[in-house]
Formats: sequence, C-alpha cells, structure tokens
Amino acid sequence: MRLITQGMCGATLILAAGSAMAADSSVTLYGVADSFIQYLDNGGAHSFSERSGGSTGSLFGLKGNEDLGGGLAAQFDVESGFNINNGSAFVDTSALFYRQAWVGLNDMKYGALTFGRQYEPSFRAIYPSDPFRANEIMSPFSALVLAVDRNTLSTQYDSGRASNSILYQSPNLQGLQFYGMYAFSATVAQPVPSTTGNMLNVAATYSGYGFYAALSYVNQHAGQETITGLPGSLGLLGTEHFIGALGYQIGIVNLTFNYSYQHAKDAPARSLAALLGTAHSLSVAELGATIQATAADSIEIAGVQRNVRGAHDNTLGVQLGFDHSLSRRTSLYARAGYMKNNGSATVSWPGITVSEPGTRQVLATLGMTHRF
Repeated sequence: MRLITQGMCGATLILAAGSAMAADSSVTLYGVADSFIQYLDNGGAHSFSERSGGSTGSLFGLKGNEDLGGGLAAQFDVESGFNINNGSAFVDTSALFYRQAWVGLNDMKYGALTFGRQYEPSFRAIYPSDPFRANEIMSPFSALVLAVDRNTLSTQYDSGRASNSILYQSPNLQGLQFYGMYAFSATVAQPVPSTTGNMLNVAATYSGYGFYAALSYVNQHAGQETITGLPGSLGLLGTEHFIGALGYQIGIVNLTFNYSYQHAKDAPARSLAALLGTAHSLSVAELGATIQATAADSIEIAGVQRNVRGAHDNTLGVQLGFDHSLSRRTSLYARAGYMKNNGSATVSWPGITVSEPGTRQVLATLGMTHRF
C-alpha cells in the first residue's frame, strides 16, 4: 500500500508541476478562410472563376510562446497556405509550411533572434505602405513585383519570405525599429525549380504621430532556375534592392507611397541570360490611400507603375477596393482593377498568365474572409 500511495503522490506532484508550467506557456491555432469570384478581361479574353485569398491568403498556423523569466520568451510560428476553392496547397505543394516556419528567443530589452523561414525586413518595411497589404493574389504592388517578364527573368525579385534565415528584430525604441536578416542558399521545386544564393536584408522603420517611414536594402547573391523551353539553366544574377516607404494619417485618410529599385549585375558574356537579354533592372512605384469611411467600412485606392530599364517594357495600373466588416472575424470585400501593358510587358495579377505583350488587364472580384 505504501508503494502505491507514494506513486499516486508522485503523479499528483508531476501533474501539478505540469499545470504550473503550462500556465507560463501557450499554443494558439489560428487561420483565415478567404474565397472570391473573379471576372477577368485578359487582353480581350473574358472569363469567370472562383479563387482563394483575394483579401488575405487562406492559411492555418500554430504559434507558441513560453515565458522563460526575466523578460525572455521562447517563441515559434508555423504557418501553411492553401487554396480554399479546391483544397490544394498554395504555391508550393512540396512545402508543408510555405508561409512561415521559425523558432527563436524574444527579449523585452534586447530584441528578438529567430531562425527558419520567415518574413524579410524589406517586406516588413513596405507592408504598411500598400493599401492592399502586399496580398499575394490581389495587390497590384505584388503583381508588379512578382511579374513573370522575359526582360527580367534573371533579375531576382524580393519574394517577401526567406528560408534558411537568421533574423534580428530590435525592440521598439520610441517608434523606431531595426531589422537585420541573413539567409543561406535555398533550393525549391515550385513554382519553377530554382536555387537562390545567400541574401543580406536590412531595414529601419519609424512610426509615430500619424507618420510612417521606412528604408530597406537587400543584396541577393547569384543563383539559377530551370524554365521549360530553354536549352539550359538560366542564371539568376546578383541583385540589389533599394526600397523606401512613406505614410501619413490625416483624419480618416491614410496616404501612402513606396518605391523600389532592383538593380541586376551584368550578365556574364555569352551566358544564356546575356544572349536572351533577361537581366534588365527595374523599378516599381505605388501611390495609395486607405479611407476608414465608417467603423465597419474601408475604401482602398492604389496607382502603380512598373518600368524596366533599357527596354520598351512598362506597366501602369490602378485598383479600387471596398471592405465591409460583418463582425470582428468576418468581412466581405470587392476589388476592381485595370492594368495597361506597354511594349513587351506581360504583367497581370499573380496566378494569371498573359500570352500577348502590350495588352490590357481588367479584373473585378467579390469575396468573403473569415478569421479563426
């Protein structure tokens, strides 16, 4: 009997200790379900379809926090993207947690140091200046950055996330924050097989008194990608990114502006990139406004321009948006956009293929977002 009693007491103590430890830590399941109906005029070809993630990408994730004492906490976040219209994985079917997968430490006094696949400093800098929140499906800014364009196939774009990365984020210093990231080489199979070189990504942001400002610099080392139809691997040239963003709140109106310039290094002589002319530098500019018309209704406006240097290749676009909140977790939204490609430009919203250069793109959507 004594042995049994001791065992029960020991188990009770273990359970009590476990309860105390659990009180200092937490794990949260969260997500977004977003679906929309789309009308598209793609160079005169009209179509209707159902898609996913028009306002916010459909996703689910787990994030956790453990208080280690003395202002220090252990944290993690793993986040997967999916297409709610058909249940498939978003962008890369080979990656379980395509959107985020990181772990690290956060100190209230010294800042956070995290490791894994995570959002880049450049993305954090430019995100507040885009009325459509750099959405990967329906933001015109994202459309211009992610455009598949022959003249810039070897000029690396800033995807917003980096694998194999180490990120430092400073504490908030009276509105000022600093970010520094170094990412090691990464290889992916989708959307096209490619290997990117090491990357340095730094940013500084300031927010206060209704004003927002940010600067970022990115240096991507060379890599390569495989594109169907080409006789060999296409070189991804070392690319520098110079990014600036501004915002100013005037009553119910938030005015924003961002500009980014991607400068590619010269392609080696007789390389495939040099022979095909796929290494042009380019700039992207966006001027926008968000109007909080009521507590439940907001209006978004953005005008964008993409200009490829050394080629007749540029795109002008405008997009309007309307969001209505039914509750804190559920909202309805509408988007209407127009893009005009000039010269050899073939730009449209992400996920849409443009077969003819120099065509116009017209899009209208109605959608619903639910957060959990």
